[in-house]
Amino acid sequence: MTDKHSLSQAPSHAPSHAGISHSHYLDTAPPKVLSNLLAHADVRVNGDRPWDIQVSDPSVYAAVLTRGSLGFGEAYMDGYWECHDLSGLMTRLMHARLDERPLGSARLYIAMHYLKARLLNLQTSSRAFQVGEQHYDIGNDLYEKMLDRHWCYSCGYWAEADNLEDAQIAKLDLICRKLKLKPGMTVLEVGCGWGSLAAYMAKHYGVKVHGITISKEQVKMAKERCAGLPVDIELIDYREIQGQYDRVVSVGMFEHVGHKNYDTYFSTLSRCVKQDGLFLLHTIGTEQDGGGVDPWIDRYIFPNGELPTLPTLVGSCKSYFNVEDLHNFGTDYDKTLMAWWDNFKSSWHSLSGNYDERFARMWRYYLMSCAGFFRSKRGQLWQVVLAPLESQEVYRSVR
Repeated sequence: MTDKHSLSQAPSHAPSHAGISHSHYLDTAPPKVLSNLLAHADVRVNGDRPWDIQVSDPSVYAAVLTRGSLGFGEAYMDGYWECHDLSGLMTRLMHARLDERPLGSARLYIAMHYLKARLLNLQTSSRAFQVGEQHYDIGNDLYEKMLDRHWCYSCGYWAEADNLEDAQIAKLDLICRKLKLKPGMTVLEVGCGWGSLAAYMAKHYGVKVHGITISKEQVKMAKERCAGLPVDIELIDYREIQGQYDRVVSVGMFEHVGHKNYDTYFSTLSRCVKQDGLFLLHTIGTEQDGGGVDPWIDRYIFPNGELPTLPTLVGSCKSYFNVEDLHNFGTDYDKTLMAWWDNFKSSWHSLSGNYDERFARMWRYYLMSCAGFFRSKRGQLWQVVLAPLESQEVYRSVR
């Protein structure tokens, strides 16, 4: 990148979340209705605990009362409030479910956001590439510094790991073992990212991989990573897939499909997997079927995203697949996100030439709010092994 990735005209320097002076915030007391709401999460405005909110500009109150979680996140990006332990704050807010209790005119704003997600198809073919352009193509320099050396941008498996590198390798190998890969098999990877899983499957299990993605930057990097391996990478939407494969795998992509396209997704992939084959789906999920994602996440991070509930997921695939195995390790996403933040923070000196301060605050809010989502167990991470309805193969799960 040659131009600084700018969300504002704010100056660029290290992400500011330390050295908060409590006395600076004494004249910014919140409306009583907000302080009463925050009390349900044991959070105080201008309190002295690490998870308390320190307000420097009272404009944050109007933002929350009119736009709910979107206003809260934007006010953080603008520097109107700060918090030493942002992930701890978000965990408390999520656990107390304060996102479900908007105040003032934010009630209408939030209701309209989720109603739009429920009624409209926000993940049509014409919209499919939007998230790639806005999020995954933001800059490979950012992902190189934040992720592990394989560039795995999904939850690691920390059962026996104590660092990000080992957790991601464990996740890659877990997927391969669950798919029961054998040399010479053909594998379709739907949402191949920067090629980490495709390269791992080809190198360590001797399979041929066809990976697809909607990100131009991911295609470039995946082709470089998989050079010399039996891996083909293609820039297409999942609805365009042709052919049949021994195995199908999709990691961190189902969150972009949307409930109005679930039947199309599963029917398409059921045609792609052979009768005796397997399909592993790795996806974030949630316990509440509200349609869409948080308004702030939708605007700044993952446009048109939607998290499934388990009943919705199983109900959508039952006409095409049997569920052979379900594995939930959502709490491992908390560790993964915190490791990504540590990498981002330690690399900021080399990234700040391309990204401004408001971007850094946005990125911190993204990672910390998602960590709180999983730490509070409002968010889950499911690996689901599916087999075609016609399959007579016996499946034994692995961990």
